[in-house]
Amino acid sequence: MTSLSHKLVRMLLPLLALSVAGCVGGNDDLDKYINDVKARPGGRIEPLPQVKPYETFTYEAQSLRSPFAPDSPKGRANAGPRPEANRPKEYLEQFPLDTLKMVGTLQKDHQRYALLQAQDGLVHRVVPGNYVGQNDGRVVSVTEGEVKVEELVPDGIGGFYKRSAAIGLSD
Repeated sequence: MTSLSHKLVRMLLPLLALSVAGCVGGNDDLDKYINDVKARPGGRIEPLPQVKPYETFTYEAQSLRSPFAPDSPKGRANAGPRPEANRPKEYLEQFPLDTLKMVGTLQKDHQRYALLQAQDGLVHRVVPGNYVGQNDGRVVSVTEGEVKVEELVPDGIGGFYKRSAAIGLSD
């Protein structure tokens, strides 16, 4: 071996011996501490809380009406007002009621006519009994200031209900 490696071995060998000697030693102080801890009186442990028994839930609403079923019986959906299916549709029934504007009135031989302007820009003459709007709206009355309409609106369960509406004179 070379002299450099001899010097290195001579320096490392004592260091190795010291580190091994440091690991060897008594555990007397550790053993004493463990014995002291074991000799102490134990602490008081709180008792477990009393567990309440689980009360089961009894469902008693099975005899009530289902919230998902319609309010009325099936036979009732056919009762009440219905649109006339066989009558010919009038021209102003293709427009939504809120798009029709009243632009004036005419009167001839004790008959008052309302002048309604549709979305297409044309002015149409209506009298009570004519139909306007998309919900089977029937003109009920014509005055100088408005046209009163009664619509048949679906109620969502197969029937219809009457709804009153008015078309006022535009400025």
